Amino acid sequence: MARFPWLIPTTAAVVVSSVAAPSWATVRVGNPAPDFTAKTSTGQTVRLSDYKGKVVVLEWTNHQCPFVAKHYRSGNMQKLQQEAKAKGVVWFSVVSSAPGQQGFVTAAQANAVVKEQKASPTAVILDPEGTLGKLYGARTTPHMFVIDKAGQLQYMGAIDDQPNLAEKDVTKANNYVRAAIQQILAGQKVTTSTTQPYGCSVKYKN
Repeated sequence: MARFPWLIPTTAAVVVSSVAAPSWATVRVGNPAPDFTAKTSTGQTVRLSDYKGKVVVLEWTNHQCPFVAKHYRSGNMQKLQQEAKAKGVVWFSVVSSAPGQQGFVTAAQANAVVKEQKASPTAVILDPEGTLGKLYGARTTPHMFVIDKAGQLQYMGAIDDQPNLAEKDVTKANNYVRAAIQQILAGQKVTTSTTQPYGCSVKYKN
């Protein structure tokens, strides 16, 4: 049995297709992405401002959320991570689940999940206090943000246009994140820059 099984949430876990924007959400596409300093699962300190000149993806994740599981079980998220990194994109997976909440992981557990998933983010950011999640207004897992080389937020929302649990649908999905990365790197305007995120609600500290 896998060390970190994909648990199907109960009703109390609040599986949702979308969540209303929190009152603390302040980010806007076209504006500078809020700078942050955070700790990774390997103990490193990362600052967004250190990655000026790079495209940066922020992926809010919760390994116990079935919507996240859909994208990892199918290999969809791993493929997207690999494609992005091959193009020089920095990819941060962010865990904002609080202690005692669904999806919370220690640093060692986060590293084990990455290994089990065969995932390849640049780093996993641990955000148990929810500081980074609330700064960006992250609502769901997954919730995706793409930041351009100048530090401007160019995409925020869902990973794709298939808000369901069917793994087979990832192959026919319009992947908004892939398109945003491609357009940013080509110096083009991101045609779909904001979408409604879907997934499980982020399990913030009460």
